[in-house]
Amino acid sequence: MTVLKTSLRNFFAHKGRMALSAVAVLLSVAFVSGTLVFTDTMNTTFDKLFASTASDVTVSPKAAAADDEIPQNGRPESLPASLVEQARKVEGVKDAQGSVASTSVTVVDAKNKNVGPTGGAPTIAVNWTPNELRSVEIASGHEPRGPTEVVVDGATAEKHGLKLGDELRTIAVTGDFTAKIVGTVEFKVTNPGATVVYFDTATAQRELLGKTGLFTQVSVDAKPGVSDDALKADLAAALGGGYKLQTAAEVADAGRESMAGFLDVMKYAMLGFAGIAFLVGIFLIVNTFSMLVAQRTREIGLMRAIGSSRKQVNRSVLVEALLLGLVGSVAGVAAGVGLAVGLMKLMSSMGMELSTRDLTVAWTTPAVGLALGIVVTVLAAYIPARRAGKVSPMAALRDAGTPADGKAGRVRGVLGLVLTGAGAAALVAAARAAEAGPGSLWLGLGVVLTLLGFVVVGPLLAGGVVRALGAVVLRIFGPVGRMAERNALRNPRRTGATAAALMIGLALVAGLSVVGSSMVASATEELDRSVGADYIVRSATGQPIVPQAQAALEKAPGLDHVTEYKWVDAKVTDPRGKVSTADLAATDPTYVKDLRRETTAGTLTDAYGENAMSVGSDYATEHGVKVGDVLTVAFKGGDTAKLKVAAITADVGQVDKGAMYTSVSTVARHLPAERVPHSLLILASAKDGQETRAYQALKDALAPYPQYKVSNQADYKEELQDQVGQLLNIVYGLLALAIIVAVLGVVNTLALSVVERTREIGLMRAIGLSRRQLRRMIRLESVVIALFGALLGLGLGMGWGTAAQKLLALEGLGVLEIPWPTIVTVFIGSAFVGLFAALVPAFRAGRMNVLNAIASE
Repeated sequence: MTVLKTSLRNFFAHKGRMALSAVAVLLSVAFVSGTLVFTDTMNTTFDKLFASTASDVTVSPKAAAADDEIPQNGRPESLPASLVEQARKVEGVKDAQGSVASTSVTVVDAKNKNVGPTGGAPTIAVNWTPNELRSVEIASGHEPRGPTEVVVDGATAEKHGLKLGDELRTIAVTGDFTAKIVGTVEFKVTNPGATVVYFDTATAQRELLGKTGLFTQVSVDAKPGVSDDALKADLAAALGGGYKLQTAAEVADAGRESMAGFLDVMKYAMLGFAGIAFLVGIFLIVNTFSMLVAQRTREIGLMRAIGSSRKQVNRSVLVEALLLGLVGSVAGVAAGVGLAVGLMKLMSSMGMELSTRDLTVAWTTPAVGLALGIVVTVLAAYIPARRAGKVSPMAALRDAGTPADGKAGRVRGVLGLVLTGAGAAALVAAARAAEAGPGSLWLGLGVVLTLLGFVVVGPLLAGGVVRALGAVVLRIFGPVGRMAERNALRNPRRTGATAAALMIGLALVAGLSVVGSSMVASATEELDRSVGADYIVRSATGQPIVPQAQAALEKAPGLDHVTEYKWVDAKVTDPRGKVSTADLAATDPTYVKDLRRETTAGTLTDAYGENAMSVGSDYATEHGVKVGDVLTVAFKGGDTAKLKVAAITADVGQVDKGAMYTSVSTVARHLPAERVPHSLLILASAKDGQETRAYQALKDALAPYPQYKVSNQADYKEELQDQVGQLLNIVYGLLALAIIVAVLGVVNTLALSVVERTREIGLMRAIGLSRRQLRRMIRLESVVIALFGALLGLGLGMGWGTAAQKLLALEGLGVLEIPWPTIVTVFIGSAFVGLFAALVPAFRAGRMNVLNAIASE
């Protein structure tokens, strides 16, 4: 009980200092809790959606694509309408309904504006059946009753200002058709951002599938008392084995599986950033307790003198840490729920609607948050607690302060150099790796070891680096600058630990900047070297180019040629009999002009001859294929062909690496016309001197089709740079959490340092140091600590980024580019971070009463 009382007294006596450390715990725990709440909420949203839309058993074509895949020919796989009646006759069936659904559509309003999501969620066109009333209800108007009527979901109508009577044009592979809005529906559960339009069954069949008498799936409901599994077995026996049958639970599981990849990427990325924040927070907590213990050396010595044992003193400090972790973690869990709501709002602005009605806070979320926050805080305080336990009773006779630790410093130096050297060797091994897999392991090991090495050796580096920075930055401020330099050097361990917190965040910023800039530079260099086409036409959502849009652009004036690029599902059997899935691209012969591919054997032009193809060099090496060999190619949904290898392309760079080429005419001979894939993209080149005219003509031709974009090479490079830049900005935004915690560390260190130097500050004021000079001294000390951390972090990050780029060079990204403007901006910005962190400590120091400060113990 005495230990608890002492801990509580000390905790509340330093509540201001503890509050800053508690904020670090709060932010870290909030990120973890927010991530868990966000992902749990998304799972709940989709589970409810799948449960509301799935029938007891769903019958689909066996070759149906996954829900998140767009059919290459723009038509979903279909079933004969007669299957509905067959299903209704099966014992145990209550009812069966045929459904038509397609995601290969674009819906535009009267102003030719796409009313569907431009990224993430799809636009879905379906037929109206009584089954729809499970998940939606009519909010206005009525259901579609003919070929000129359409119903749209209420969220889309509200977002785009649509009302009853407005006309919508639907662009499908079979052609364009228009219909007037006769109703809107509201979802009974959260719709995660999809645009849904409903047509009558005959219209949906004719316009989406090309003819009536077809469905994309059959939804079957069981009679009371019949289980889903039993109904599935009866249907399988009655319908035969040519279909895919799924119970409602299996449909939900498949839906969750299709979302799992996206959710896992978000979840683990955000937890990774939370881990970085925890790591930075550890330095703040260690610094806080180390300084508090040093300042209470005399007090602890008195406690030891009157009978307190080492264990009691140790436990007292750990109980303080426990209280800190508890307070910070509880607040962090609450903040995490707020963060999750903020993330939901952010996702909604990006097109994925998530409702707070589905907000899910499982019991595991606060449990994990509290456990992590408390354990990390207590572990961070363990070393300062042990140091407190070692204070002897004789310390009551000494002034407070940190004792010298020369031997510990030497051990730290040796350990730091060993870790840094081992990490550097691992980074060199990663840069020289011949394969990406082993190289990635070396890179990860190098990053960890060099980070640990710099953290350990930081206090030893502080002396030389701070003096060098002082000579450049501080000496111009005269005596005040020299005092700031000496204060930063007074306790190298403290300076090193404070700078290390900032170093971690900036090292990641620098490393990612190098990787991002190198990716853009490499891609730009490869485009300049290999792409000969003047223009690229494609959809941002991966939709194939519908025939009517392709016909329009082929008529554009000023073009020299137009090249189709199709992706074909096929399996290839090599001469040894080994079967593999092919990356088979069907293009026009002009593709050899549009993309300059090197060949290791044969001539790529010959691959466009009758029943000919090319393979990549990696495939040729692995399968022992050479020019003149014949491969057996089984086209999905079509014939099996014997194609002769006419060329082997060099698998270098990123564009079409590993692709096999054949002609569009070859594919057309072995696939039914309705199964020939539509072009994923189209390449075009202008006639000499007509580049500007052709560019505008292409844009004008595709104006009625807003889902497609025309880019020249300059546009494409800019888009690539913007994409990488947006990704890096998101990462930098998440890393800002670690920077915030690091700034709190600088604030805490300076604040405690000011308390530690209270008497010294009073004496300096007494002999003539003005308040302005005092505040400047503290600000300059903060600036030099921040610049020290920035110098270490940026240097370390550039080393990481360089090693990572050498590893990426194995995948074709061979240009190393250091983003010096970013590096210099971050370094200069660190000085402002230091100034900001010093505002409150400098202000409080300037307000000290001189006589009280001199009299303090």
